[in-house]
Amino acid sequence: MAFPELFMVIPGPPMLSILLWIGLLMLLLYFAREPAHQAIRSLSRTFHASLRLASRSLLLAERRLAGRNKDVLLASSRESMERVIEREFHRVDAVVKRDLAGYPSLQRALADQIARLEEDYRQSSELSPPTPTWVEAVEAVAKIPSNGDPTVSKVLEKIQVIVQNQQKAVMAEYRKNISHRHGLLKRMIPYWRRMTDTLEDVGKTITGLQERSAVIDRRMAEYEEIIANSDRAEQMYASSAMTQFFIAGFVLLIAFGGAVINFNLIALPMSEMVGGGSYIGQFKTADVAALVIILVEVAMGLYLMESLRITRLFPVIGSMDDRMRVRMIWITFGILLILASVESALAFMRDTIAADLHALRQSLVDAPATEPVNSWIPTVGQMALGFILPFALTFVAIPLESFVQSSRVVMGRAATGALRTGAFFLRLLATFGSYTGTFLIHFYDLLIVPPLWIAGLIQGRQRDGQILSPEADHSPEPDHPGPEIKVQEESA
Repeated sequence: MAFPELFMVIPGPPMLSILLWIGLLMLLLYFAREPAHQAIRSLSRTFHASLRLASRSLLLAERRLAGRNKDVLLASSRESMERVIEREFHRVDAVVKRDLAGYPSLQRALADQIARLEEDYRQSSELSPPTPTWVEAVEAVAKIPSNGDPTVSKVLEKIQVIVQNQQKAVMAEYRKNISHRHGLLKRMIPYWRRMTDTLEDVGKTITGLQERSAVIDRRMAEYEEIIANSDRAEQMYASSAMTQFFIAGFVLLIAFGGAVINFNLIALPMSEMVGGGSYIGQFKTADVAALVIILVEVAMGLYLMESLRITRLFPVIGSMDDRMRVRMIWITFGILLILASVESALAFMRDTIAADLHALRQSLVDAPATEPVNSWIPTVGQMALGFILPFALTFVAIPLESFVQSSRVVMGRAATGALRTGAFFLRLLATFGSYTGTFLIHFYDLLIVPPLWIAGLIQGRQRDGQILSPEADHSPEPDHPGPEIKVQEESA
């Protein structure tokens, strides 16, 4: 490329003109050195200060967002803990009403059983056989000597027989009393067992209340930590929110797979109801109708769970009175039952439509007709899936609530991390801008090295001349150094 004639200052080879222009450019850059340095420093400082200011703003936003995330997390945790504590108190109330509400009657029954046991025990006490009152008289008569008198001997024999008979009667009465006493003791066994069972039930109730009270104490301690906004509670519930987020997301993916299966199950039969050749935009009307049915089933499932107060996504439904809430339960359940029946019927039609389409394709390609497999198992399976999947999608409300509540915490933490990362990179860019300004200043000086070198030589000679000037005048050495020497010392 030829050098332009406009810039040919010196006639002859263009190299001389190029060197002349380079020298003039270096002189121009040398004389503009200080303003250029100031401009570069100002631009570098402006860039550095603006990026540092932006980084500080991001850090302030990160702190505010972290505080808001903490408030949201603790508020959600407080609401959840209040629900848990309320449920525990309801359980304690149910136990008290079920088991301890009848404690006066139970105490009265125990008292009656104890009284019966005492009475039976008193009646079953062992008694010695009664001694006849005439035994002493008989003993006195028996001591009378017979002296060989037959009459006395007969009398004594008669007395002996009477005594033996009386002894037998007394022993029979004694055995009868023993048997009756054993019967009383045997009759006491059911009362003892009943009393033991009652006391065991009372012991189990008291043990259950103690366990519930321990759970309530632990929950109340966690609730107090939440109210106090402690860091331990924040970390604990943040990790719990992360766990709930991933678990709920996994369950929602499973539910999405079930919805896809349900869609493919009813999309083909819907073409017979709404027409297979109509479109809504770029989508088939049958596909849109099948998707709408599935979404309506999910919505009815959400309303049913809200009416049952299992979830709390819609406060309006939870605040309804009991009569209206029960009506809504039956209405949503009825709609779900109708939709499930419709899907079951559509699933029954699917086999017939698929067989007709297969026969149509074979007739179009002149293929030999094949006998369709007549089996009721696939049809029954499709009908069962079409009836069960709508009710299965009802339970999507539970993981959806957990996902929504935990996603607020997870997204807040992700936004906090993004702001902190952005602030770090802005500070890094600010530092890079500062060092870039220093680099540009040195690069500018590198472009004008010859003028700077010449100026350095001139300034060095001037300083040398200022130092050697007092020795050339042979003037006496002053007591104090002059201003030139002070300038030399300060420059050194």
